[in-house]
Amino acid sequence: MTDTAPAAETGSKVAAAIRARRDAGSGAVIGYLPVGFPDLQTSIDAAVTLAENGVDVIELGVPYSDPVMDGPVIQAATQRALAEGFRVRDVFTAVREITSRTTVPVVVMTYWNPVEQYGVQRFADDLAAAGGAGLITPDLIPDEAGAWLAASEAADLDRVFLAAPSSSDARLRQSVERSRGFVYTVSTMGITGARTDVDSAAHTLVDRLRAAGVENACVGLGISTAQQVREVLEYADGAIIGSAFVRALGEGGLVRLAEVAADLSSGADVRA
Repeated sequence: MTDTAPAAETGSKVAAAIRARRDAGSGAVIGYLPVGFPDLQTSIDAAVTLAENGVDVIELGVPYSDPVMDGPVIQAATQRALAEGFRVRDVFTAVREITSRTTVPVVVMTYWNPVEQYGVQRFADDLAAAGGAGLITPDLIPDEAGAWLAASEAADLDRVFLAAPSSSDARLRQSVERSRGFVYTVSTMGITGARTDVDSAAHTLVDRLRAAGVENACVGLGISTAQQVREVLEYADGAIIGSAFVRALGEGGLVRLAEVAADLSSGADVRA
């Protein structure tokens, strides 16, 4: 792969899901939950619950001992998953069962260290074999991602890099060129967590990504209401929701998660 050729989207299940929403006049809802919270089977059922209640792409988080980007809600959930005995291989078990129960594409979000420890090509191959669509790597920058670019290409997996308000134009171009599926657009500086207002910097950042040629820019970090979903989808291709779903699952189980997912996903409904 050259440094300048845009990543092809033709094989991307995630890009296809986003495109279908865009063609319908709206945008996609991407829902995050950690694997193994509150236990492995419930986390699998929870992901399916998201799919059954309007979520277009499922994002499964890999619990990690040093989650520097995660806010308190997600940190607490991932620490519980680790305490319950989570192992990296559980990711593939979860993806396999979820994709057997829904056609909604599943991407995995993970810090890079667990992938390196597992083996980069082995991780890619096992994820693809389980039916996974790709990987979001928040702490891996494109110009240090040679091993992952090669492994993901060989396994036909999406690779999602992050763009932040502080990113230079050159870094944004790198993220656009080397991502497949979408570019994860960080709406605020700092850690994840629901906020009262989605930072206006997100809109400016999406405009910068458009100028860099992005196909799909999906905004995450802080979205917690249907109105925020609606506002984000006025300029972005997808709205990423994490803490609000994790909190709902922790406080009220699958029933509450279904209610919150249906409510937030309604923000993507096309209004007549």
